[in-house]
Amino acid sequence: MTMKRILFIILVLGITIVGCAKKGTPSGGPKDIDPPVMLSASPDNYSVNFDGDEIKILFNEYIKLKDLNKQLIVSPPLKTRPLITPQGGASKYLKIKIYDTLQPNTTYSFSFGKSIVDNNEGNPYPYFKYVFSTGKTIDSLTFSGSIRDAVAKTADSFVSVLLYEIDSTFTDSIIYKQPPTYITNTLDSTTTFKFENLKEGKYFLAALKEETENYIFNQKTDKIGFIKDVVTIPSNQTPEITLFKEIENYRALKPKHERKNRIKLRYEGEATSKIKINLLSDVAIQSKITKPIDNDTLNYWFKTDKNLDSLYFTMTHGKVIDTFNVKIRKKVKADSLSFKIKESTLALDADYTIVSSIPIITVDKSKIKIIDKDSLAIPFSTEIDEVTSAIKLKFNKQESQKYNIRIYPNAFTDFYNDTNDTLGYSANTKALSAYGNFKITLKNAPKTSLIVQLLTTDGQVKYEKTGKGVYTFDFLNVNPATYNIRVVFDDNENEKYDTGNYLKKQQPERIAYHPEDIEVRANWDVDETFTLK
Repeated sequence: MTMKRILFIILVLGITIVGCAKKGTPSGGPKDIDPPVMLSASPDNYSVNFDGDEIKILFNEYIKLKDLNKQLIVSPPLKTRPLITPQGGASKYLKIKIYDTLQPNTTYSFSFGKSIVDNNEGNPYPYFKYVFSTGKTIDSLTFSGSIRDAVAKTADSFVSVLLYEIDSTFTDSIIYKQPPTYITNTLDSTTTFKFENLKEGKYFLAALKEETENYIFNQKTDKIGFIKDVVTIPSNQTPEITLFKEIENYRALKPKHERKNRIKLRYEGEATSKIKINLLSDVAIQSKITKPIDNDTLNYWFKTDKNLDSLYFTMTHGKVIDTFNVKIRKKVKADSLSFKIKESTLALDADYTIVSSIPIITVDKSKIKIIDKDSLAIPFSTEIDEVTSAIKLKFNKQESQKYNIRIYPNAFTDFYNDTNDTLGYSANTKALSAYGNFKITLKNAPKTSLIVQLLTTDGQVKYEKTGKGVYTFDFLNVNPATYNIRVVFDDNENEKYDTGNYLKKQQPERIAYHPEDIEVRANWDVDETFTLK
């Protein structure tokens, strides 16, 4: 047998052996679906007379911690967050290092939610809780309830629910200053909450959806909900807490000289009454104030023959008076006059709106022509919105029409006596058959004022009607789309939704959503009944 022949046989045998080895490789058995199991703890779970600062818990397999910052709830809260390991690795031991001085005769619980998982498959040890007492007994009372959102159809996840013991030191401002006596959480898959290991007593119940989880209410970023009545533990009640976003308290911010003859006046919160500007500088000046749409600012337009270094004035909102001295910058440019239209496709009941970059003082309608598609002149009237400075052209619109709007020079004169050049626009209306009609009949409706809204799938209010003692609402010429019905119980009859206020102990106005989305089709009538609960 030649050497080449021998080498060929060895090569074939080698490939065969490797192939056989691969074919017979064990599969590793069935997938592990079992969660970790706690074997022991030191001190034991539910220990009394606890006086240490470290806890060590042994599991039957290697574990790691997942989303611990979201899942872990320590009740009562500790001022300094405990160190819990393993972090970033795996271990058979879970260790808790406590840095705070613990309160005497108090039951503490460490609820881990679903954060403890096995190292291999990530199987969670669900809702593991370690409890101890610094006193002789473990508090064992429970209390539960649920969360809803004042505006959204579904409540947020990970809502903190807080119990404050009502004692001689309790005040309404406590929620702004210090953590609660007890805390729990709705976690990520439910709107219900449950307190455990409570002691008997009287409590104030609140909830927070926080941006920063410190259990302190921040009006600017957090949602809040509360139960007005005192909660007495033990209790058989299961209250529902309504979460809402407060309107921020009004606060004037430092104004800015934005353009040559315009100062931007900024503020936070809602201007519930008109903001008044009073010029204190001893200078001859003409001024006008406008408010941009959907913007918490005011534009202060001014003109004068003087060379100004600054303007000194007050901003007054109700009883709040702020004084500002605005430095006038020398090199900023002036605003230039320009125009834009709000919409080119007009609803039959809408005005044609032109928005100006500078307040318009006068309109010469003789220099405006509106012509339809048959070249017929359309009669119209004009109106200037004093708040936004928008120009409205009002005329009767017909379906399936095209309107050409011709605006000749000097039709519009702005605050600085500048005028427009020639402007040309066009606008269309749809055929009535392109719209649908939506009729809503409410059952179990109160006799108070109601606001009925049609919302798009992304939550925008597209159509709205109000009525008192009215139970049928007709929405005509509705754009085809999928909508949801929302009903606002307008208790104070101001024709808008009012949120709550914690310090005033004011709950938000109630909102009800239809349980199903409803499709409106072109040239179609929808007749829907909504039974309010």
